[in-house]
Amino acid sequence: MSNSAYSTATYRLYDDKADFDKKATGIAVGLTVGSWTELPEVAKQQMEKYLGKVVSVDVHDGSGEPGTRYADITIAYPDLNFSRDLPAFLVTVFGKLSMDGRIKLLDVQPSAEFLQALPGPKFGAAGVRDLLGVHDRPLVMSIFKSVIGYDLPNLREQFLQQALGGVDLIKDDEILFENPLSPLEKRVPACIGAASEAEQQTGQKLIYFTNLTGPTYELRDNAKRAVEAGANGLLFNVLAYGFDALAGLAADPDIPVPIAAHPAMAGAMYPSPHYGISAPLLLGKLVRMAGADLSLFPSPYGSVVMPKEENLAVRDALLSDKLPHKKAFPVPSAGIHPGLVPLILKDFGPEVVVNAGGGVHGHPGGAAAGGKAFRQAVDAVLRGTSLEDYAAETGHEELKAAIERWGVRTS
Repeated sequence: MSNSAYSTATYRLYDDKADFDKKATGIAVGLTVGSWTELPEVAKQQMEKYLGKVVSVDVHDGSGEPGTRYADITIAYPDLNFSRDLPAFLVTVFGKLSMDGRIKLLDVQPSAEFLQALPGPKFGAAGVRDLLGVHDRPLVMSIFKSVIGYDLPNLREQFLQQALGGVDLIKDDEILFENPLSPLEKRVPACIGAASEAEQQTGQKLIYFTNLTGPTYELRDNAKRAVEAGANGLLFNVLAYGFDALAGLAADPDIPVPIAAHPAMAGAMYPSPHYGISAPLLLGKLVRMAGADLSLFPSPYGSVVMPKEENLAVRDALLSDKLPHKKAFPVPSAGIHPGLVPLILKDFGPEVVVNAGGGVHGHPGGAAAGGKAFRQAVDAVLRGTSLEDYAAETGHEELKAAIERWGVRTS
């Protein structure tokens, strides 16, 4: 890296009495050279290129009530201080600091040189569309529900019924790990075979996101095993394994399939206003930089709720032109049913994956009917027709039944 390259981090620090300018200087020095004013001038000349810099300190006095005064602080860190990987960068900017009072990491802006070292998505949203041959509508994803204790024939039948509904993507549940009932080498061919069977009836290509699990040091081998068995997508619990594990998978030419990042454990990191990492950074920018082609995150509609403004900020981070990497699909999840499709498309726009588990499997007509109801709901929105009117047309009985069960939500 060149001597002039800097990467920035922005924090929100809550403190009723702190001198925020002094605090910012302490962060800039403490997370880089350690001390400054005590150094002799000769040492300062040698160390200055490693010294962090305060970019801005924006103080908000709040309401006057205790605990509401805060400052947004941006610090620039010399790229010379860390290697070109996300763990080194995150430990530098928020390792020790994350334990220093009420402070939250809001955003980072790595330098152009640092970003060049990160793979980003191998396919991105556009590449996933190319694999499916679908370019004119949002995609629909279905989830295995449930998976624990199911043998291979039952899982295959569950997959087949989902596929017959015309969904574009099917993913394993994130808690489906390697087990004697449905080992990877048998589960993948069974599900891919079911996908081929369904395609003969629907004409619909399908990507199966197989859950990639096992010890971290075995992930690449397990991913290659999955691909050799026929997997054409991987689901990855990125926060449990780490961003660098995702980056390694995304950069590996022997793993030529898209990767969907699951947000398991994210609730331990983003919800608090005072601690952790912001949702747009955690599930948007970092996941995209590390190489996910799709990023799942809690929707603003269901039982696992993320505020809508945070949802849209995650979406923006995944689709922004400000990063050099390919854009990744936003996948708002949890609590999704066909009656929410108009709201999802209004809030998120056309570049979104409509993802459902219970909203597919809980359909009165079964999973195939559930998938059809979602596809019909998407078609209705694209045609500019209300779901109720579209459901009343001949051939849209699946959507009608879904509306009768879950209703239609417009706000």
